[in-house]
Amino acid sequence: MNQLSASLSLVAENYALAKSLGIIQGHFTDYQLNGKTITLHNKELQHFANCSYLGLDIDRRIKDAAKDAIERYGVQFSSSRTYIESEYYNILEKKLSQIFEKPSIVAPTTSLGHISWIPNIAEPQDAIILDHQVHKSVQNASMISKAKGSHLEFLRHSRMDLLEQRIIELSKTNRKIWYMADGVYSMFGDVAPMEELYYLLDKYEQFYLYVDDAHGMSWAGKNGRGFALSQVAHYHEKMCLITSLNKAYAANGAVMVFSDEIQKQIIKYTGSTLIFSGPVAPTMLAAGIASADIHLSDEIYDRQDNLENLINHFNQKACELDLPLASDDRTPIFYVGIGGDTKRCFEMARDLQHDGFFVNVSSLPSVPLKNTGIRITLNINHNEGTVTDLLTCLKQRMDEKGIVKEEVMKAFTKRALAYV
Repeated sequence: MNQLSASLSLVAENYALAKSLGIIQGHFTDYQLNGKTITLHNKELQHFANCSYLGLDIDRRIKDAAKDAIERYGVQFSSSRTYIESEYYNILEKKLSQIFEKPSIVAPTTSLGHISWIPNIAEPQDAIILDHQVHKSVQNASMISKAKGSHLEFLRHSRMDLLEQRIIELSKTNRKIWYMADGVYSMFGDVAPMEELYYLLDKYEQFYLYVDDAHGMSWAGKNGRGFALSQVAHYHEKMCLITSLNKAYAANGAVMVFSDEIQKQIIKYTGSTLIFSGPVAPTMLAAGIASADIHLSDEIYDRQDNLENLINHFNQKACELDLPLASDDRTPIFYVGIGGDTKRCFEMARDLQHDGFFVNVSSLPSVPLKNTGIRITLNINHNEGTVTDLLTCLKQRMDEKGIVKEEVMKAFTKRALAYV
């Protein structure tokens, strides 16, 4: 058996085990969701795997907007945007441009947005550097550019010292050097060093930046424009930013943010998935408009503050319990490392269900083999008491399994977080 098939066999074996333990591919049976709990295997569980960080997915205004769109336009409008589109697109893109203060395009999904954008900006004479932890959808779109002739390589996670070395070296033989990263990394909840990246953008003429801020949207930044832009003073002319409308924004699709109108028009008329893929349903466009109105009001800051308080409580309690967190960045994504024993981690997730909590498990291929762990996400429907209960139970389960923080953290240093 070759190395590739051996790895695939291991992944399939792990997934089969996880499914048998009831911790993946489950089906909730709730009649109506409340943002706090979920019913699985006939048991009501506290839901700590929800990426709607601001709780907008159950907001009455957004739901009513979607229902009104169904009555007006039906459940879908099946025509390519190239020929004709719902008026909602124009309304939503104008509001998103207000949020970002830059021209914007709505794409069907973030993954399809990458496919429209990356192959058009990374040309055969360019080089692409992928952060080892950048989302798989960015990697997939980059492979299209590679097939067309672009140089492509991976870089150890968030190593700006190594990135600068590669910029210098690759600039000798390539027109542009693209670094592709997440604003907030979806597994460990750590963040891109935006200030350092801006420094490199200003220092090296050939260096360009592509950021997927899907998990940073809404809960951070002015008008909820996202974590990446919350860390810098302006939108850099050599940066491309795309973010999801599916998570904290609580609608559907993605928004591509451009430094100027010319770039927007080029991608709008040449992006393959913008031309040929199906449009966003009117229901979700209407939901997006209702969400944009909330983002453009002061209410967004109240929701951000509520989430920040919950994040601070989680960090404080995790510190008191001496839990092995993969990152101390203040995001609503938390990752408690377990180590290389995948079965033990799966069993812990099952045991937490018995305790009344639903959490995610991350293992190969989502994370490196030695970085298996419990992934927890917060939203403002949670409260401090429930967070404390979860972490207390988690600590008890880890002690029962004999998991030692110092041993786990050896695989979770900034320098070690890489698929090598």
